[in-house]
Amino acid sequence: MAGDYPSKPMSLYATIWDASTWATNGGKEKVDYKYEPFVSEFTNLVLEGCIVDPIEQISSTNCTDRIASLLAKKYSTITPEGRKSMKRFREMFMYYSSCYHNVRYPIPPPECVVVASEREMFQNGGRLREKMKFGGSHWRNGHGWRSRRPRKVEATGHVAAM
Repeated sequence: MAGDYPSKPMSLYATIWDASTWATNGGKEKVDYKYEPFVSEFTNLVLEGCIVDPIEQISSTNCTDRIASLLAKKYSTITPEGRKSMKRFREMFMYYSSCYHNVRYPIPPPECVVVASEREMFQNGGRLREKMKFGGSHWRNGHGWRSRRPRKVEATGHVAAM
């Protein structure tokens, strides 16, 4: 964008959509908006783009070189290590996926990549078959906070299991 880049501060406006009626335990849990306004800050933000006519409906030929350049950058693909890390993160922390919500989306949305091993983890409603939210299998193995036995303190000051 070179010389056409604005010299004044810019802002970005975004909306937050409320999915309380369907994404939060079937609407049982509502979103708590008491923490608004929601503010994001960016430092060292680098924007890459091209000049387009805002009235033109089809992609501008001005952008062809820029798109090719962006696709050639190192962040346009994920490394095998990054893919492995993302897979592990999803297995441990993802407890809902619209990609596996067969009731709502009989055909997965176009942005979805259905992974067979992941698909087996989810019910038709897109939720996990087993509770393994936040930390994975330790909840299923009886090591969560509910499995701890109550303790009593003896007169000597020692803690003993009941």
